[in-house]
Amino acid sequence: MKRSDLKRYVVEALASLGVQGTFVDVAHEIWQRHETELRMSGDLFFTWQYDIRWAKQVLQDQGLLKIERTGQKSVWILK
Repeated sequence: MKRSDLKRYVVEALASLGVQGTFVDVAHEIWQRHETELRMSGDLFFTWQYDIRWAKQVLQDQGLLKIERTGQKSVWILK
């Protein structure tokens, strides 16, 4: 597993969640689907939650994702 794989995992997680979710929702979904791979990913295992924020930003920059604030939380939404 590489850091760049996390972009696909974020998209998959959001699609599974009905195209939107909070950071915690996305992280939980990724963990449920890819726990074994994450555990075997070396150093990425210790940074993957930070790295999905990086993936979110890349997807935003590519126009594939938007962020909406709802109160204290940000909701990630697939376009």
